[in-house]
Amino acid sequence: MQNWNTQYNPGFSGEHRISTKQLPAVALNNKKVIARRAAMELEEDSTVNLGVGIPEFISAVAAEEGIGRRFTLTVEDGIFGGSPASGLDFGVSLNPSCMVTMQSMFDYYDGGGLDQAFVGFAEGDLRGNVNVSLFGDRMPGCGGFIDITQNAKKVYFCGTFTAKGLKTEIGNGRLKIVQEGHALKFQEKVHQITFSAQTALKNKLPVMYITERAVFRLTEKGVMLCEAAPGIDVEKDIIALMPSRPLIAPDFHLMDERIFHEGKMGLKA
Repeated sequence: MQNWNTQYNPGFSGEHRISTKQLPAVALNNKKVIARRAAMELEEDSTVNLGVGIPEFISAVAAEEGIGRRFTLTVEDGIFGGSPASGLDFGVSLNPSCMVTMQSMFDYYDGGGLDQAFVGFAEGDLRGNVNVSLFGDRMPGCGGFIDITQNAKKVYFCGTFTAKGLKTEIGNGRLKIVQEGHALKFQEKVHQITFSAQTALKNKLPVMYITERAVFRLTEKGVMLCEAAPGIDVEKDIIALMPSRPLIAPDFHLMDERIFHEGKMGLKA
């Protein structure tokens, strides 16, 4: 076994180059919507970290759109290049260009090698702090989260706006909330600060928070709502589910409708 899901794939070990054209497209769901919006932030010639969870799907979107060669995707356990896998295959990459030890990868990360980091977020507050390490009596820990998020040149948190029961309908350029999740992601105060907004602001680190229905940016005054999904009621589906009213960007606008359509978005063009 190469990992938890795959017995053997020569494309994971670097023995053979495997075409990504035959990879099945990810279904259009909340995860893909977030990954698509995040993929629109990928920069030419950048070195990128993809964290566990929803950020895993950014690799699939990049492969589907045919833009995977414009940047270098990395995974913290030591993989450079190729198309990082998701789910139980997370931690390997199809057609990697280089494999190093995890210690060497973190030397690279800590030394400022990352241009962009796309990571998950389980809980946030309006100041911009994020918690991924402590929830009641559960303590999954921070892992390499702090090293990655405080040393990358730009950080993007990717996660659904609510959790536990969220159901949506996506199509024809719009998003509809069918059933709201009963776990609210934005809290008055996070249980533990795994990502410090204060430190990020001190270091002038650009930060975005990308969800299926809203996009926020970190500012000196807290998180600012910049975009909302077409079909969403901003007051009812976003602001009412936050501990207090967030800042609204002067250039507030709707998210790109292509994100909410079946088929390719056309990012290659």
